[in-house]
Amino acid sequence: MDYKASGVDIDAGNETVRRIRSLARGTFTPGVLSDIGSFGGLFRLDQDRFQEPVLVSSADGVGTKLKVAFMTGRHDTVGADLVNHCVNDILVQGAEPLFFLDYLATGRLSPSVAEQVVAGVARGCRENGCALIGGETAEMPGFYADGEYDIAGFIVGVVEKSRVIDGRSIAPGDALVGLPSTGLHTNGYSLARRVFFEEAGWKVDTLVPELGATIGDALLAPHRSYLSTVRPLLDRQLVKGLAHITGGGITENLPRVLPEGCAARIDLGSWTVPPVFRLLQQRGGVAREEMFRAFNMGVGLVVVCAAADRERVCDMAAAAGGSAAVRLGAIVGGDRTVRYA
Repeated sequence: MDYKASGVDIDAGNETVRRIRSLARGTFTPGVLSDIGSFGGLFRLDQDRFQEPVLVSSADGVGTKLKVAFMTGRHDTVGADLVNHCVNDILVQGAEPLFFLDYLATGRLSPSVAEQVVAGVARGCRENGCALIGGETAEMPGFYADGEYDIAGFIVGVVEKSRVIDGRSIAPGDALVGLPSTGLHTNGYSLARRVFFEEAGWKVDTLVPELGATIGDALLAPHRSYLSTVRPLLDRQLVKGLAHITGGGITENLPRVLPEGCAARIDLGSWTVPPVFRLLQQRGGVAREEMFRAFNMGVGLVVVCAAADRERVCDMAAAAGGSAAVRLGAIVGGDRTVRYA
């Protein structure tokens, strides 16, 4: 007996590392002090830029969106989804990303699939100015089915202490601005797969006229990074609070940034819900309340700003992000809940 006979191919692992080393190196920034293959990643913080630097960290995964990747055989997008999700999670506290690490686990390691996944991670890192300084690839036979894998990401960013966004200045009368999503992003896929593939009986290559695409392509639409859109707003100190609309939707995520005595009023007529969400609700018979708890409904990030700054925020966000911002509603007095009107 040897390790390969038990399901772990060390040679495949070495080949995977060889393939992804150049991808990772292509993301390196001046702060990186180590190479891929080190036991730990080294990163030097440029302290000349900060008086009181605060490190902000987060970890996340892609969830069952991976199932759609398995069904389509497309593995080059989920890595970028992972990076963008993590970037947004620290962005809402005002942080810019410094470095990223990934964890890829699979039942039987395929160097070509791993290369595609990590290529997506590297692309996401480059686009966000974030260095991919390390990670782990684990082959776990008997734990994952052949052809399947899971991926998780870990990010560290930095923000000046005086510029941390914590929502404490939010008050009734402030405005809510929504930044459009590009689809489901990385949440709600268990429900979406049940509706589209089990109830509707569609295949990933089923062309859906309402979407102008196959259902597989629609569900693999990338998770948008809001870094380039929000950074100018942060630089001009126009932001009081930010909420990344992930699992739990607007209903569960917006209250996370509200101080005591504040609630959010969402004007449902202020934006047009994208077709994929309307189709999900119709095909699945999903209640409106459940839709807003399971999906982002076309709003991927919510900005809280002073009412006097709302139009400037909308104009700047649209110019930086390339899509119109939504005048979503307002902060009202209340008990840290979301009210839909």
